[in-house]
Order: sequence, then structure tokens, then C-alpha cells
Amino acid sequence: MSALPRNVLSSTDLHGVRWLRSSYSTGANNCVETARPQTGPWAGLLAVRDSKDPAGPALLFSAESWAGFTAGVHHI
Repeated sequence: MSALPRNVLSSTDLHGVRWLRSSYSTGANNCVETARPQTGPWAGLLAVRDSKDPAGPALLFSAESWAGFTAGVHHI
């Protein structure tokens, strides 16, 4: 069994997801957006994309990986 890719070339390939932006975000469109695919091969992962490029690539993280990343950033 092979591992799933950890990115998709176009976030538009993640059908039926709802992209969310932080409430701390400004209208300058310079932040990241997240979504949680509920179906398909990426179900259960967290997708992250650049809000300036909504059709661009998205990175995919497990819940554990994302929690570790955000905890690490919090300590910077």
C-alpha cells in the first residue's frame, strides 16, 4: 500500500470542501485558508492553501502533524 500524496496541485480538486479563513485575517487577502475534506482519498486530512491563489496547490496534513506545527509556531 502506498502513502497518499501530501499535496494536491490544485485546491479545486478537493470537491465539496468549505475553505475557512482565520477570524484574525484582514481583507488584504494575505493569509492561509483551511478545509477538511470529508470524502475521497483525503478524508480526515487538513488541507491548507494560500488565499491569494485559491486555484493553486494545497498542502495536506494529518491532525497530529497540524497540531505539532501550530504548537511549534506558537512558541516562536
